[in-house]
Amino acid sequence: MKLMPILAALALFAATTAAEAADTPGSNPGVRAPSAAERLASARKAIEAKDWSAALRELNAAEREEPRNADVQNLLGYSYRKRANPDLPKAISHYQAALRLDPRHKGAHEYLGEAWLMDGKPAEAEKHLAELEKICGGKACEEYQDLAKAIADHKAKH
Repeated sequence: MKLMPILAALALFAATTAAEAADTPGSNPGVRAPSAAERLASARKAIEAKDWSAALRELNAAEREEPRNADVQNLLGYSYRKRANPDLPKAISHYQAALRLDPRHKGAHEYLGEAWLMDGKPAEAEKHLAELEKICGGKACEEYQDLAKAIADHKAKH
């Protein structure tokens, strides 16, 4: 019976293939999709690597799950602004959404101020600098200092 080892090998192959397919996300309804927090963590890694496409993919998925997450909105704005061809209207819209959700979001104030500078509207950037001074209780926080430097650099060039 030389057929038995061949049948046993085929059965083992079929069982292995089925088990591998069950581990593939999307192929098994029991496999959990990443949470918004996990997607946000993945997006931050992509941002560190300046992989704007991956960051936007993760952030858009996180936004579908948690549209009222100010950090997701802020990082969507950041990613749209930092990519090779910045999309300032989208960036500004996401920063504004972040600030509607959390008016004291220091990162959104800093980044929106920087976006306004890119858009040639330094007076708008100054408004966010003033807000950061209030939120931070002075000029010592990193977001205030970064935006103040960006404004000073912008003024020196123009």
